[in-house]
Amino acid sequence: MHTYRIGDAAALLGVSPDTVRRLVDAGKLTAERDELGHRIIPGPALAAHARETHRAERESTGSSARNRLSGIVTDVILGDVSAQVEIQAGPFRVVAMVSRVSAEELKLEPGVPAVAVIKSTNVVVERPWKRSQDRG
Repeated sequence: MHTYRIGDAAALLGVSPDTVRRLVDAGKLTAERDELGHRIIPGPALAAHARETHRAERESTGSSARNRLSGIVTDVILGDVSAQVEIQAGPFRVVAMVSRVSAEELKLEPGVPAVAVIKSTNVVVERPWKRSQDRG
């Protein structure tokens, strides 16, 4: 079973390590102690918390798209027909090509909030191999 340190769990949830500690202290997120006494979060517990936390958000959209990244527009490059829109959604940079008309109708410009809604039949899933204990 994969486990996460408090800081790693916080990064995956998009919150601070202090928030994860408070969730653990409040009994909303399960934690165990490693051999050094440090708190670690079991992977299945972290996944369950993330799923439950965002379930209501997914169900309230009225859309069949399930991948929604809220963020802020950081750049818009208008072309004759299309526009390139960059959104910073937490630690993620999303670049989208939309029609110029859509960008203008949505009044997209740096600093405005936006949601990147992604619906795709082709998604590549990768696993980072940072620590040797991840392999195997």
